[in-house]
Amino acid sequence: MEPNFKVNMNEYLPLRDVVFNTLRQAILRGELKPGERLMEIQLANKLGVSRTPIREAIRKLELEGLVLMIPRKGAEVAEITEKNMRDVLEVRKALEELAVQLACEKITAEEIEEMKKAAEEFRMILKNKDITEIAEADVRFHDIIYMATDNQKLILLLNNLREQMYRYRVEYLKREEAHPQLIAEHAAIIEYISKGEKKAATDVMCKHIDNQVTTVIDVIRTKQN
Repeated sequence: MEPNFKVNMNEYLPLRDVVFNTLRQAILRGELKPGERLMEIQLANKLGVSRTPIREAIRKLELEGLVLMIPRKGAEVAEITEKNMRDVLEVRKALEELAVQLACEKITAEEIEEMKKAAEEFRMILKNKDITEIAEADVRFHDIIYMATDNQKLILLLNNLREQMYRYRVEYLKREEAHPQLIAEHAAIIEYISKGEKKAATDVMCKHIDNQVTTVIDVIRTKQN
């Protein structure tokens, strides 16, 4: 069945970014399915662009873990595997623990207010049920914690990891029954960081990530059955 996604031109973005965002959304929404081959010529014809932005987009999608390059076969949409998910989230958990502890020491009153606004924005966006908007709002919340660490090396590592986490974040956020718990966890993280309570903040962040692991494993196993 021919996927029905199409390119949405944005006058503020270069064509390569528009193509990348289009293919990324098609994968995250399941319009391009795991194991499906990404044929440059077919995609270029479908989106009405040359092969160059398609090739650039596929390269970026590979960095995010959304696409695999198979020798003598080409690019295909990566499967969501339990092993890959665990590997990514184990690293994220360790880095987020460090970020929370540093944020407890260094966060400013202005950054605490930013966190509160980001948490409220996340809560409001949940009503729209647009999964990519919800994911981006969750990213913004965590980004404030990262910036509060004032540790550029840690911020760089977390930003690099963020792209690989994105797919798992989306799978988690698709579970609407998890949303009330996420809202409560965001509120607890704000409370403990603002009070400088390292252990409590770390415990909540660990729980926050462990819940994501549990939920996404359930999603993966359900799809396999």
